[in-house]
Amino acid sequence: QRLKAAVHYTVGCLCQDVAENKEVQFSKQTIAAISEITFRQCGTEGYFLILRRHAKRSTVTTEDVKLLARRSNSLLKYITQKSDELTSSNMEQKEKKKKKSSAAKGGRTSGEQVTVTESEDSNMA
Repeated sequence: QRLKAAVHYTVGCLCQDVAENKEVQFSKQTIAAISEITFRQCGTEGYFLILRRHAKRSTVTTEDVKLLARRSNSLLKYITQKSDELTSSNMEQKEKKKKKSSAAKGGRTSGEQVTVTESEDSNMA
């Protein structure tokens, strides 16, 4: 039931985006019908169980979802686009974390060098 509700919510959001861009209206019944068709077409629960059993994995991957969507070119294109966006976003976040951790480590290293230099100078005097 939660999965079905999530599909309905997502379809509603997509319809709202389309409505804003194309200046059209979607009735609640239309959104519900699209949600139901989407849910049935994907047959999500059954397909995911089959995929998991076939691949002998407990996790469904993005590639599994793309495999399900291969019959609908527009759906496959949309899923691929969103997947690529998420991947690039995740890569950017990882790069930011690396830069922050490198800067923090670099700051400590230069501070240590200054301390060593000062102690060497005091020993020479």
